[in-house]
Amino acid sequence: MRQIAIDGEVIAIDAPNLQARLADAQARQVRPLCLCRMPGLPLYVARASGRLILKRMPGTGARHDPACASYEPPYELSGLGAVAGSAISEDFETGAISLKLDFSLTKSPGRAPPAPSATPDKGEVRSDGAKLTLRALLHYLWDQAGFNRWRPGMAGKRNWAVIRKFLLEATEGKTSKGKALPDILYVPEMFRSEREAEIAQRRSGFMARAVTATGKGRPLLLVVGEVKEITPARAGHRLLIKHAPKFPFLLNEDIHRRLGVVFASELSLWNANPDTHLVAIATFGLDSAGVATVEAAALMVVTENWIPFESTDEATLLDVLTGRKISFLKGLRYNLPVSQPLACVVLHEDAPTPLAMFIVSSEADAAYRSALDALIESSDMSAWIWSPGEDMPALPR
Repeated sequence: MRQIAIDGEVIAIDAPNLQARLADAQARQVRPLCLCRMPGLPLYVARASGRLILKRMPGTGARHDPACASYEPPYELSGLGAVAGSAISEDFETGAISLKLDFSLTKSPGRAPPAPSATPDKGEVRSDGAKLTLRALLHYLWDQAGFNRWRPGMAGKRNWAVIRKFLLEATEGKTSKGKALPDILYVPEMFRSEREAEIAQRRSGFMARAVTATGKGRPLLLVVGEVKEITPARAGHRLLIKHAPKFPFLLNEDIHRRLGVVFASELSLWNANPDTHLVAIATFGLDSAGVATVEAAALMVVTENWIPFESTDEATLLDVLTGRKISFLKGLRYNLPVSQPLACVVLHEDAPTPLAMFIVSSEADAAYRSALDALIESSDMSAWIWSPGEDMPALPR
């Protein structure tokens, strides 16, 4: 998206008066048009970090030019399609987004929230398809922040400070159960020993504001952070976040055990490769002493470039693509179970036409392969399929 049109007038997206023009369009409820394809695709105006930004209308991403920043693969190739419009509802006039969550943001006295499932098929726990699990919320924020997208120019430019900045921007305008996400989501600042005291003061101030609430039950907060380690405590275990080393999150034995079962693959991939990062999302409460106790949690393993992946085969493909300086968009599962196929990667900028790349596990059964065949058949996008154990097919030039 290099140019837009408002009331028929073509405007460059880097025009000095763009903010004023967007404010006027928003006030008059006029939809700007993205001119990546003619006669233009409608956009809506939202606010982020005190500025007005342009966002694509839901369901229109695949209609944008593949080189456009608003391009998005067809919903059937992504886990987003199962939750868009149901678990994620957008108000196109205000840009506000309402999220339906399948986990609690309060804890009633004497009643514990449901624990994570111990089944090996992770992410869909307690989900009816119309609400976001913890994993799905993390995928959504990662997607909104753009960290599932990769271009060669991004190499060496992602660190925790960058991750934090764009994650917090991704929460703006989003609410759930009457709570604004920026008010309850704690994303630790990048730790610096010389600023340790002021960082701790800002954390304390944020949490004091976040837990101030009326109504029944004790409010719970959310945290997203990079895992440093999970270690035994005097009772239970401690989850240590890399950039909050002196603010541990306590795990009771049940939560710790279930994490080890549900997210065994993520923990195994993280342990096997020192270049990977393990990202945690959790709900937690604070006791009267200010100690944080986790109520529910999910884990996601990412590459050294902070791109999520689910297996060593996916990691191999991502390494090949980044090594060859190929741009791509990584598919995210959201609520989808591992038994349901989705595109691992979509190439849409460098390929002559968009290409969906699939990896078929050696453990895939006949039902999985049949579902994959049906998915490819129903899509207008070309497909690339790799069954590990066989040579990797040639990549497009």
